[in-house]
Amino acid sequence: MRHDRQNLMSEIRELDSILAAIPQENVIERLGFEIRLERAKTALIAVPTAFEPEKTRLTFRGAPVFGSQGIAADFAAKASGYFAEAYAAIIAGMQDQLRDMGPIPDKARNQLAITGIAHGSFGFEFELPKLDGDLFSQSGGASEALDALLVLLEKAASGTDDEVTEAVETVHPRAVKKVVEFLDCMEKRGAWCGIEFRDHHFRYSDLDQLTFAKARLSEDNIKETEETFQGSFEGSLPKPRTFQFQPHDDDSPIMGKFDPSIDPKAINNEWLNRPVEVQFNVVQVGQGRPRYSLTSLDNVKSLGQGSVDERGG
Repeated sequence: MRHDRQNLMSEIRELDSILAAIPQENVIERLGFEIRLERAKTALIAVPTAFEPEKTRLTFRGAPVFGSQGIAADFAAKASGYFAEAYAAIIAGMQDQLRDMGPIPDKARNQLAITGIAHGSFGFEFELPKLDGDLFSQSGGASEALDALLVLLEKAASGTDDEVTEAVETVHPRAVKKVVEFLDCMEKRGAWCGIEFRDHHFRYSDLDQLTFAKARLSEDNIKETEETFQGSFEGSLPKPRTFQFQPHDDDSPIMGKFDPSIDPKAINNEWLNRPVEVQFNVVQVGQGRPRYSLTSLDNVKSLGQGSVDERGG
């Protein structure tokens, strides 16, 4: 039931995006998509909204763990606390509420709840919070935050620098630090972990791999800067929310992503092929390829009127 609802909502969002790009006068071209959209909306109404919250399993191995029988209480409390705090920080970041300092917003509302013991080593079963109106949203949902946390842990251990950069790019920098604190807590006690969510399973092979992952997510290995360019946007795609920008002084275009708060159609409607000065957020992990993102339309400034027919203005 949960997956049916998610799939239908995803289909509705995609069909809405497709129809938004087709002019109203193209009646025949729109007809098939409109029929599919109405069918999806009707099917969504028929899916019950009451369901059990999703759960994830976090298990530990190493010095504080006594096989599948038990775990040191002080370690279990600290590690679970760091895990829950990292999760709450990721949600707050996805909802654009997290700041560099101060309390984590809505921490109580976004709290994981321990609902059982997880065996196969020893650990805990956590119930994800039920976020009314957010659980199936495009950003800020309970399950999306858990997915982001799991991907970050996994890619830091075994992904390429580019894959780690992509994972880091979706998470607020302060939330990444919270993930590092969780890994640091385990490293200091000679422990490592595994996590399961839906059909996704990941487990660190040993303490060395966890230490390696922690180093890749450290501030020394992640470079995040703001860079300013002059040039023009050559286009944007509502899905997968990407843009292409051509700097005036470089033959290579910049491919990037939009912040969730930005409607990609605004670029095509207001800034396409116009000379602009724009500030991008740039994230790079290790020797990976820099990733560019536009975090606010306020970071786009006009350099003049009219379109850009040739590079250089």
